Amino acid sequence: MKASELRKLSTEELRKKLDELKMKLLKLRFKKKIAGLDNPMAIRNTRRDIARILTVLREKELRGEK
Repeated sequence: MKASELRKLSTEELRKKLDELKMKLLKLRFKKKIAGLDNPMAIRNTRRDIARILTVLREKELRGEK
C-alpha cells in the first residue's frame, strides 16, 4: 500500500488497518515457526506497511488532524 493512498484515509480507518496488519504479522510469524512460509517477503512487506501507517498517523497528529 502506498503512502499517498494512506493519506486519503481517516485516522480511524488508519488505526483499524494498523490493527489488522499487526494481527497479520503475528499470524505470519507463527506460521513461519510452525510450517514455513510460501512467501518469506510477506513479513518484511507487512512490517513496512505498518511503518507507513505509523508515519502517516504521526504526520496527521503534527498537523492537528483528527
